[in-house]
Amino acid sequence: MPRLSRFLAPVLTGLLLALSASRGAQAEGMDAYPLTITHAFGTTTINSKPERVATVAWANHEVPLALGVVPVGMARANFGDDDGDGILPWNRERLDELGGATPVLFDEGDGIDFEAVAATRPDVILAAYSGLSRSDYETLSRIAPVVAFPEAPWSTDWRATIRLDSVGMGMAAEGEALIARIEGEIAAEVAKHPQLAGKSAMFVTHLDTTDLSTVNFYTTHDARVRFFGDLGLVVPKSVAEASDEGRFAGSTSAERIDAFDDVDILVTYGGAELMAAMKANPLFAHMPAVSNDAVVLLGNNALGTAANPTPLSISWVLGDYVAELAGAAGKDAGRSNGQSE
Repeated sequence: MPRLSRFLAPVLTGLLLALSASRGAQAEGMDAYPLTITHAFGTTTINSKPERVATVAWANHEVPLALGVVPVGMARANFGDDDGDGILPWNRERLDELGGATPVLFDEGDGIDFEAVAATRPDVILAAYSGLSRSDYETLSRIAPVVAFPEAPWSTDWRATIRLDSVGMGMAAEGEALIARIEGEIAAEVAKHPQLAGKSAMFVTHLDTTDLSTVNFYTTHDARVRFFGDLGLVVPKSVAEASDEGRFAGSTSAERIDAFDDVDILVTYGGAELMAAMKANPLFAHMPAVSNDAVVLLGNNALGTAANPTPLSISWVLGDYVAELAGAAGKDAGRSNGQSE
């Protein structure tokens, strides 16, 4: 599995390629100041290249880290943090590589800690992947210019996160090079598993083993679901039709579970106990993905955390995640691949 020690050389090489490509050429003009970034709350103007970068919410700190910049502050990890130090393993490894001091960790268990963010004296605050409210945005904007999400909360995919946050840092071309490098890694890994091509996948949120009366799922607006497309998978028609505009999650009664008969692979969080509960449930048991055992069960660990793709986690778990999906696809080998987005 590729590790983060490979970041620097590929990024520099990819940068040269990106500068000659159309996207890279477009990015070059985005480093002129004052710089204006358009997002869901309006526009943000950055007058000069930031030196002190702070990030809030999930994964935005991975953009500066991937590009060789240690943020002055970032959100403390509250999921998948095995050793309890508040930093996920791929971020810890990258920090060690860069040799910088550990950033201030913002405790966001009860929302953004505005005082802690202000205390880091940032020149810019990155939040392209976040669930900021307008009030959050306005409060943060009194501290420093804020790069907010472009359309809807928690709906920015990994490419747009890199693109927006890198522009906010004055490193647009470097961000494009990083995207190109990750795309290359993904393509190489997916090529090893042709059985994934055209299979439909649904990402179900945490299920309660004692109450399976509701099917909660991530919609087509969620980064986890969008990542399926990178891996050769498609969104089943049932999920696409049930995805409300601007919402990253949806819900339906289990009594309507037959609507999801077009799902080849089901991905969710849980373990053997959940699988047994679904098999024993008269409604879930008839879902083809469940009856075929074409289920990927994710835990509160690195793999489960990184199924929500972020700039550094993709390289960390790509091989393992794709292998899990391919295994589930193999169990569904006898079904039709006729679904489409």
